[in-house]
Amino acid sequence: MACNSCSTGKDGQPKGCKNNGTCGTDSCNKLTVFDWLANMSLPNGEEPFDWVEVRFKNGRKHYYKNTEKLTLSIGDIVATQAQFGHDVGMVTLTGELVRIQMKRKKVFESNDETLKIYRKATQKDIDIWSEYRDKEEPMKVKARQFAIDINLQMKISDIEFQGDGSKATFYYTAEDRVDFRELIKMYAREFKTRIEMKQVGFRQEASRLGGIGSCGRELCCSTWLTDFRSVSTSAARYQQLSLNPQKLAGQCGKLKCCLNYELDTYLDALKDFPKTDTKLYTEKGVAVCQKTDIFKGLLWYAYEGEWSNWHVITTAQAKEIIELNKKKEKVASLEEYASDVAANTKSEFENVVGQDSLTRFDSKGPRKKNKRNNRNKNKKKRKPQNNKNNAK
Repeated sequence: MACNSCSTGKDGQPKGCKNNGTCGTDSCNKLTVFDWLANMSLPNGEEPFDWVEVRFKNGRKHYYKNTEKLTLSIGDIVATQAQFGHDVGMVTLTGELVRIQMKRKKVFESNDETLKIYRKATQKDIDIWSEYRDKEEPMKVKARQFAIDINLQMKISDIEFQGDGSKATFYYTAEDRVDFRELIKMYAREFKTRIEMKQVGFRQEASRLGGIGSCGRELCCSTWLTDFRSVSTSAARYQQLSLNPQKLAGQCGKLKCCLNYELDTYLDALKDFPKTDTKLYTEKGVAVCQKTDIFKGLLWYAYEGEWSNWHVITTAQAKEIIELNKKKEKVASLEEYASDVAANTKSEFENVVGQDSLTRFDSKGPRKKNKRNNRNKNKKKRKPQNNKNNAK
């Protein structure tokens, strides 16, 4: 079932979504979930789990109890209970995987505020829902102008209507606390509906608006990422990235979520490395670690007082020296270890381009001269002909 915002071709198939996949219908399923427990049968004839996961605009999800024992599957449009009236959303998960997700997000079945699913959405419900969804974009333009007129330091990032149109939720971002009581009165007079203001973080705002990241792909938070984990600068330090805020920050102004993706792999690799603050004691002097290469398993040390001269050794060699230091023994110097590493790491590089020169397509000087000479010869040949014509 497609929405009115999806353009269709001659064959009736959707060509594209004008809402960038945020309308919440099955043709624009932005946050799909693979139900890996769908084919598993329950033991001892147990009844299936009677809770379902329903998604609304921009990835907002809630869990509802199927008290009416409706036969629901992923992609069904349903009318759900709300604080006032009803809301319309799409079923994104059913069965035992919902139980696991509820435990993970600490949603309890015995909660007094348990919400229910009323019915599968009728065509009338969907028409009303689509009608109010079309009003959200022009409303957002007016709402932003009202906030500017009364000089409020806030930004209206998105508006979401309830399925029956009885309430509109305004999502906003702000640095400090904002007194928007006067703004709510203006909204109520202008839009003639119940108003709810909800503040969201900058990460949530970026996920709702979407965009293209520095990798050239759509933002993870607006496509598949369902929750936000805290990201600290230590994640960049462990991965030996330069602490440049312009490169580490995403469109939300916070540290990129992708800094956490490979962090566990780096932490596992660093377990084989000695601590960087451990000094190596040799007869030549005390060496301090200056740099590490996680991929090659190498460390660079410099003697105290000779900071410009670095000596590279492997992790095994560093551990060997540390064990000798624990026995109050010293090695002669790091140079003997460094020479072995240099001999082993030396390799011959091959031209993977196929022995072709990188400047083979560049224009060369002599060819230009030849062209000019050919032009001059052609001009000389033409001049006598012109003279004959003039003589005639």
